[in-house]
Amino acid sequence: MVATDPQADVTAAQSSPGLLGQLIRFALIGGFCALVDLGTYTLLTQVAGMATSPWVDVARAISFIVGTTTAFFLNRKFTFAGGRRDGKAQIGSFVLLYTVTFFVAVGVNQLALQVLPESAWQHTLCWAVSQATATVINFVMLKWVVFREPSTKEN
Repeated sequence: MVATDPQADVTAAQSSPGLLGQLIRFALIGGFCALVDLGTYTLLTQVAGMATSPWVDVARAISFIVGTTTAFFLNRKFTFAGGRRDGKAQIGSFVLLYTVTFFVAVGVNQLALQVLPESAWQHTLCWAVSQATATVINFVMLKWVVFREPSTKEN
């Protein structure tokens, strides 16, 4: 059977992989971007000498921005390709979401630095706790707000 609608292939190519598929893609992309984030954080705290306050917060902020910007573009392309693409509203939603999760990540990182005992792994563990918190928020908000899929109901 041959499709007569020229948009059929475009729609099929942009359809969502479903919740499980999105979770798997989000996890794979998130793992890669977490390595980018952690690598940046480690480089800044261990090599560039930003392991003390207030520089540790600056290092976490920079690493968060690098990691989440990478994640946004990869998730937009591969995880939530079937979601809305309405330009300014999507960018606005993204900026708002990542502003909130930025402060959550930096705040949780700082709280963990205060609560967890000093050790060779303290910075890495604090980063992991702050990253996990931001990741959960990001998936939920990307899925159901930023890249919300159009309703399948006919009006």
